[in-house]
Amino acid sequence: MPDGVAPGQAAGLDPQVWSSGVTRGPDGALRVAGADVRDIAREHGTPAYVLDEADFRRRARTYREAFTRAFATIGTGVDVYYAGKAFLSVAVARWAHEEGLRVDTATGGELAVALRAGVPGADIGLHGNNKSDAEIARALDAGVGRLIVDSLAEVDRVADAAARTGRRAPVMVRVTTGIHAGGHEYISTAHEDQKFGLSVAGGQALEALHAVLARPELELLGLHSHIGSQILDAAGFEEAARTLLRLRADLHEGTGYLLGEVDLGGGYGVAYLPGETPVDPVEVAGRLAATVGAVCTELGTPVPRISIEPGRAIVGPTTFTLYTVGTVKPVTVEGDDGAFTRTYVSVDGGMSDNLRPALYGAQYTATVASRAAATDTARSRVVGKHCESGDIVVHDVRLAADVRPGDLLAVPVTGAYGRSMASNYNHVPRPPVLAVTDGVVRVLVRRETEDDLLALDLG
Repeated sequence: MPDGVAPGQAAGLDPQVWSSGVTRGPDGALRVAGADVRDIAREHGTPAYVLDEADFRRRARTYREAFTRAFATIGTGVDVYYAGKAFLSVAVARWAHEEGLRVDTATGGELAVALRAGVPGADIGLHGNNKSDAEIARALDAGVGRLIVDSLAEVDRVADAAARTGRRAPVMVRVTTGIHAGGHEYISTAHEDQKFGLSVAGGQALEALHAVLARPELELLGLHSHIGSQILDAAGFEEAARTLLRLRADLHEGTGYLLGEVDLGGGYGVAYLPGETPVDPVEVAGRLAATVGAVCTELGTPVPRISIEPGRAIVGPTTFTLYTVGTVKPVTVEGDDGAFTRTYVSVDGGMSDNLRPALYGAQYTATVASRAAATDTARSRVVGKHCESGDIVVHDVRLAADVRPGDLLAVPVTGAYGRSMASNYNHVPRPPVLAVTDGVVRVLVRRETEDDLLALDLG
């Protein structure tokens, strides 16, 4: 093997889209952290989400260490929050915390999982544009480290809830910076015409900060910004940081109150297709630290403590979904350059275990996982078993020309927004999440059964 080439790369697996523990054995079958996918399928069935624990932990450490080192150069610390919405289970929340991360939750359910994992309330944040009274009360009872206020009305709701409990609620104000970033418009979250946050340009952000300061039941920690998701360029984060730091300086000048923390958000992009380049945490950390340091010097304000939320970048590439191939159907298609044949490869899952292709038009790749396949390829589309023509897992991929029923197919980078957005459409039970460590497979989230589905139906 050539020097500097990872095992997966040598086997035709792009290391940017597969976890570091995925390789091909001499017989061509995929292995993850030493476990053969054929054994995984025999024991646990398909479809299944297969998560490389060591890879998850490595990515968590990489982000924490990169940002800690970068911001130490300007004399401040950093808290890295794991995005529970990407994927959360008791074990994953525990791993994230063991690797020095805090946990960001967006609902009472996510908060419940983090608490069951033993994450201290002080290391948990609660987001949400429409938190219920019960969620706010649960967060206060748990002693969460921060509640991110998302509207003017919520300032009084949180303050009133804190007054009822006799606690002082630690809050941040979510700011809409007007920076447009991210992939699909549904995951671009800092433009003005959407549901999140309070506008800087419109004055609502400053109004909310004053409102928080007027309520003694609230402790104003700082500002929070999240400009989008699947962002591959640090420029948007740098511009958002400038906006946040100027708002912080304006509040200080007007009130004498200096905010201690600024959350720069995240949503760092990953590679979904071979040849794509994900965000480099060392590079983005260095650029953001330089920007924060320079702007604070320009404004004459001390550097705040920083927090970030890498989002899918930690869990996304750690996981692939393992399917079994069913129907294989060649279809003649009329294209711009004439007719061609596309092979439709149907698998035993689909949009119920990965909604992103149907929702966003998200692109994935796939490979035959259970054997050495033919070297010649055919233009293919991987589709699911659901009663929808839009039930597509992979829109366009060159798969081995000899793909056939019974083959195992693996689709990488499904750790984020796979299981967390999964549904029971067509009454299909949701797949399990399996963690693999040193060749040992452990069930983190068990497979749903038809009995589970029927237990909810009271007739």
